[in-house]
Amino acid sequence: MNQPPWTPRPLTVALAQFAMSAEPAANLERAVTMIREAAARKAAIVCLPELFRSPYFCVQEQCERDYSEEIPGTVGAVLAEEARTLGVAIIGGSVYERSGQGKLYNTSLVISSRGELLGTYRKVHIPHDPAFFEKNYFEPGDQGFKVFDLGVAKVGVLICYDQWFPEAARCLALMGAEIIFYPTAIGRVAGLSAPEGDWQSAWEGVQRGHAIANNVIVCGVNRVGIEGATTFWGGSFIYNGFGQLLARGTESEGLVIADVDLEHSRFSREGWRFFASRRPEQYTAVIKE
Repeated sequence: MNQPPWTPRPLTVALAQFAMSAEPAANLERAVTMIREAAARKAAIVCLPELFRSPYFCVQEQCERDYSEEIPGTVGAVLAEEARTLGVAIIGGSVYERSGQGKLYNTSLVISSRGELLGTYRKVHIPHDPAFFEKNYFEPGDQGFKVFDLGVAKVGVLICYDQWFPEAARCLALMGAEIIFYPTAIGRVAGLSAPEGDWQSAWEGVQRGHAIANNVIVCGVNRVGIEGATTFWGGSFIYNGFGQLLARGTESEGLVIADVDLEHSRFSREGWRFFASRRPEQYTAVIKE
């Protein structure tokens, strides 16, 4: 652990935590307002929540309204223009993608500060539980895990249910991600008990563990508000590369902003040697069916 002190490499990150209406255009307008506010507060990267263009329609087994859209489409064009104008990179939460082949995915857009769509990430792990009927809507992602170079940092995106899988975070860290963003839609559902324990504590705790085990900055951004029987608890957070809390939101709308230090993550990884001490040949059980 005896290393010389590091030279900080600071970066301001903002998470846009807000409630969604039934109207995609209004939700996109709200997102743009928060992106502009984040840029005014010197954020270099802004991340939006999961399915930020719509209500969380997966609470129903079948939704009467079709919220799917082609991407980049309108949402991609608007976010790209904001990124280019403001000089801020945008993690476009996720939207309900209708692909050219007619398949439907839960998909995040990653846009550079120059307004370039660097690529997309399609949610790999799809839940199916009461009030989270996502397998009725989404195909599992088919693009694998990706790392995007924003210039100021190398980032990876995982979406909501992906957060429960340590393999996903480890893959991104091994691929060079310095920050992992988790756009999310999670909350308490009236009438559903939680005898196993506190869902919010587990949700935040598992992601803090990813930050520590992989020495990466982890940002979880959740929606807020009441939609039907579900109360989305917000609580968006930013943890550094050794699991120290840098910022956390409440259950109200607002930006969650922190200055992160990319060099601190490198220092922690070199000091604790988690990656250098790995034994991949011993991990065969992880890839068994």
